[in-house]
Amino acid sequence: MTARILVVDDIPANVKLLEARLLAEYFEVLTAGDGMTALSICNQTQVDLILLDIMMPGIDGFEVCTRLKSNPRTAHIPVVMVTALDQPADRVRGLKAGADDFLTKPVNDLQLMTRVKSLIRLKALTDELRLRADSAKSLDTENYLGPHQGQLDEPGLVLLVEPRANSQDRIIRALRGVADITAIGDPQAALFEAAEKPYELVIVSSVQQDYDPLRLCSQMRSLERTRFIPMLVLAEQGEDDLVIRALDLGINDYLVRPLDPNELVARCTTQIRRKRYTDKLRDSLSLSVELAVTDALTGLNNRRYLDTHLATLVERSARRGRALSVLMADIDHFKAINDLHGHEGGDDVLREFSRRVRTAVRGADLACRYGGEEFVVVMPDTTAEVAAQVGERLRAAIAGDGFRIASSGVMAALTTSVGISTLDGEDDSAGAMLRRADQALYQAKHGGRNRVVARAA
Repeated sequence: MTARILVVDDIPANVKLLEARLLAEYFEVLTAGDGMTALSICNQTQVDLILLDIMMPGIDGFEVCTRLKSNPRTAHIPVVMVTALDQPADRVRGLKAGADDFLTKPVNDLQLMTRVKSLIRLKALTDELRLRADSAKSLDTENYLGPHQGQLDEPGLVLLVEPRANSQDRIIRALRGVADITAIGDPQAALFEAAEKPYELVIVSSVQQDYDPLRLCSQMRSLERTRFIPMLVLAEQGEDDLVIRALDLGINDYLVRPLDPNELVARCTTQIRRKRYTDKLRDSLSLSVELAVTDALTGLNNRRYLDTHLATLVERSARRGRALSVLMADIDHFKAINDLHGHEGGDDVLREFSRRVRTAVRGADLACRYGGEEFVVVMPDTTAEVAAQVGERLRAAIAGDGFRIASSGVMAALTTSVGISTLDGEDDSAGAMLRRADQALYQAKHGGRNRVVARAA
């Protein structure tokens, strides 16, 4: 995992300390000694995360954070306030200004790195959704939705996993008006409950009866229905190792008891608001793509969307020095299917082929029907070696089982040829990548078909 991190602090020794820790983890580090310089850097340069001091000359960290979050260009950058201030009121003020987290000096190395990596993973997901939505916007589809700031329009739907009745009562009272809470003491029952209803936040107590709370967090992140629900862990004093492991598992936030009611409200509000924003982003993206850039037969994105989105991905990956691969697949002897079974039979094959493409590729990959019986899969942050593994998985999925022709019930045996290209640092353009993938596909065809060629000779 790599990212560009901005460290903002007016004390050079603090900057050097954080810079050394981050460089040791292979992050790219930018620095600023005051708030105005930090704002200028964020407006001019791509930044993935900001570590922000509060007490600085000129404008303080609270004001910097407020300005960042009110600017659409910078509102999506995660902000972690790193400060000597350790009062709950200061944390609440920072959270209301839009900060994503707080670290108190002196900063624990493990907590710093787990917080940084957790927020960078979250930003990577949000960036991908926003980038795809921007691609759809450029095609004159539905307007892109900006992040919602301020108070919640209506209470959030929250699941509390806490076996102790007195703790349940205190949390429910603290969040009254902010959240409608369902409290459950049994973690396994809570897992089934979370999968059945559209919860916007799950709060997990670290105190569970004969059950590891981290197992519940892991299961939540593993299930499709609960994967994107924010999670907040309530830890006891001295449970630093549990918190660090929970953050590694993908929880979004934590609090240490005794709980400050105001901080609990602020952190829950932040998570619910973020969940609603990402849900709206997904809904907006789904609707716009469905209306304008989806292939009607297969349900995959069409070439129009690919042409727009691939150019953006190539430019971004080249600028950041990240890997990007393109897979091009073609159904072998597809003309024979049309000749033997007619175009309706050909359509049956194309629909089933598309379903297997979706199954074989990964969630972050973009699958498109390129035209006719050709398909393209764009794989961000993917090396040629990994792309070849995805290609082989797709090849095996196509060759493994026959394709049913609905009109006759015949099971047609099919294969696919696959060509792969990656950014090479020489001709980094969308057109060049597609040409190289097409050349690799040509070699796969002329090498006997039903094979993957990862590099054209």
